[in-house]
Amino acid sequence: MLGGTSGIGLATTEMLRDAGAEVIAASRRETDIDGVECVQVDVLDREGLHTLFEKHHGFDYLVNAATGGPRAIGPFLEMDLDGFQNSFAKLWGYVNSVRLGVPHISPQGAVVLYSGYPARKWRAGTLAIGSVGGSVEAFIRLAANEIAPVRINGVSPGLIDTPMSPLEGEAREEYYRAGSQGHLIARAGTSEEVASAAMFLLENEFVTGTIVDVDGGAICT
Repeated sequence: MLGGTSGIGLATTEMLRDAGAEVIAASRRETDIDGVECVQVDVLDREGLHTLFEKHHGFDYLVNAATGGPRAIGPFLEMDLDGFQNSFAKLWGYVNSVRLGVPHISPQGAVVLYSGYPARKWRAGTLAIGSVGGSVEAFIRLAANEIAPVRINGVSPGLIDTPMSPLEGEAREEYYRAGSQGHLIARAGTSEEVASAAMFLLENEFVTGTIVDVDGGAICT
């Protein structure tokens, strides 16, 4: 479980653990999670990833929720182009993990990656994030043809209340209230609701090359 120590990644780690899986949670920072082996690795560090996958050769699931680094937010015509370009660290981290991980995964294994609803629904300030998400979703659909019989799918979260937001108290509540206004389910989602979709994609052996939306109907409006 890459990026498995906070937010959606942590929720996925805990669900896998609670389902009886032997989980290895990797992230850039040192941390401890009960019942989980935690390791430090950066998804942009190919040598580190190779060592991790080689050590655990024959594993069944590869889930990557790592962002790769900071992402550019704001009006496109005012955006720093280096910031826009650096947002694609998420894609490179995903590509690294699939390219280096799949040769070590079991033939019946499965991969899950995370995109995001701005890939298919414009939202002010999220052009960079949406462009990255669109690339992730295209990668998933195309890679499914090349890595079979290993399956690969994606989860596209909507507005999710996670520790990634630095806001607190009333300001935090207002941010999520305003951000979900007009969605069919007018509230922010939870990390657990997103993680449960990842669990479905790992367990259902008849699904590959698919993106599952967990966005409260955001892309429908």
